[in-house]
Amino acid sequence: MTVSVGELSVAVLGSERAAKAKRAFTTRRVPVDDMRTLLSGNLKPFPGDLVLARVEMVGNHTRIEAPDGRRVLLFPGDEIIVCFGNRYAPDQFEAIVGNDLGGCDLVAAGGIASRELGRHARMAAPTRILPIGLVGDANGNRLNLRDYAIRSDMVAGRITTVLVAGTAMNSGKTLTSASLVRSLKLAGHRVAALKATGTGAGGDLWIMRDVGADVVADFTDAGFATTYKVSANEIEDATLRLIGHAAAAGCEFAVIEVADGLQQEETSALMRSKPLRLASLGVVFAAYDSMGAIAGAGILGDIGHRVIAVSGKLTQSPLAMREAERATGLPVFTPQALQNGALVQTIVGQIGRQAGMVDAVAGAPMSWVAEASAV
Repeated sequence: MTVSVGELSVAVLGSERAAKAKRAFTTRRVPVDDMRTLLSGNLKPFPGDLVLARVEMVGNHTRIEAPDGRRVLLFPGDEIIVCFGNRYAPDQFEAIVGNDLGGCDLVAAGGIASRELGRHARMAAPTRILPIGLVGDANGNRLNLRDYAIRSDMVAGRITTVLVAGTAMNSGKTLTSASLVRSLKLAGHRVAALKATGTGAGGDLWIMRDVGADVVADFTDAGFATTYKVSANEIEDATLRLIGHAAAAGCEFAVIEVADGLQQEETSALMRSKPLRLASLGVVFAAYDSMGAIAGAGILGDIGHRVIAVSGKLTQSPLAMREAERATGLPVFTPQALQNGALVQTIVGQIGRQAGMVDAVAGAPMSWVAEASAV
């Protein structure tokens, strides 16, 4: 049955149809039982809205990542449930959410529906999809990831955070983060692996689980399918909520990856967040080459961050490592050296110096009490 209210049409989304559709990773926090209606008509989608769409033409993304991480093959005619979201990926696509429910693109395997603005030269044309309708609840209200975001209830705990930033996509940030998590776990600590910005996908989270992180969460858990074009205040709040969530779970440390490079707008804004800076011990910077290490360390120092060390893709070259170490005056560690504990004493020895105090109240902004006088 379909009910029309003005230009809005609300139809029943049967449980069988919802269950049969190929669901994307980005929708994993939304129970299938909540998906009860389909909203169509003259609607403007918002980032984070769930949408039932039909695959029209398979392009670059031939598979979609399911909530459990399985890569599911796509075929023309398949119905999929994904999220609207903007995409920023210099090595892949730039795309933005359109103003209507017209045809659009699948621009990330994790399940992002958007309209391509441009793509890297090595990328094939995106997979084309046609929205059938926004997914709604039993009352015909659209479902959005924000409705299922982590809320931090009455948390008061001390947790030490280490940030991992980099020069750009594919500079080695995730491997650097995973290596730090692994080393702290081997040293006997409770550790959270968090990702503050990026495009919703499970790959990095599965890696963090594999290295033993006690808590694994990212911005999708905080209510965002992607963080491209999300306001700086919202990203800061989301990141602090994730840290509060980790503190509530009893973690002593949180390793926080900030996606893309320091020139990306949202990354740049988050790295300038005073609450995040005061709550963190410092930054391990992942660089692709020695020049990137020099520039990144300089930018972070100007902002006020303490750069602890350099790692990343440049560590594939001993010569590049020597160049970066000589030019920056910072230690440069391979992922294996990090896993073997190269920074454990540096991190653990600073717990009392720059640890942040989380004081979160459900539904309210976080207040951070940091030992700022020592910074």
